[in-house]
Amino acid sequence: MTDVQQQTPYTLMGGEKGVLSLVERFYFYMDTLPEAKELRAIHAPDLSSAKDKLFKFLSGWLGGPDLFIQQYGHPRLRQRHFSFKVNQQVRDQWVFCMRKASYEIAMPDEVRKNIKQAIDDLATHMINADS
Repeated sequence: MTDVQQQTPYTLMGGEKGVLSLVERFYFYMDTLPEAKELRAIHAPDLSSAKDKLFKFLSGWLGGPDLFIQQYGHPRLRQRHFSFKVNQQVRDQWVFCMRKASYEIAMPDEVRKNIKQAIDDLATHMINADS
């Protein structure tokens, strides 16, 4: 592994194990917190497929293996989410759960800060409804 590969957010947060933990904690919060009820409502009762897809997406997005692209092709996230109403409230709930989850994963503070900003930007990009 080269020095550049070793310094990706993926590796700095623990690689596959860290990303899996992030996804598990994210869905735990989304599934249990009343502050995320609108976000939870747009998901299927069984979260296993969503967990798998988020893990595969985040793996590549954070600089690890491009698992999502290998299985599904280009993420086209906004297009893939058009069938769901993603408004500012749902966006904020997603960010809330992802931030809570990220604080449970060991990583350098600078990496957490950068991921936090990238998550905010990504979530804002997903908005496809006014209310």
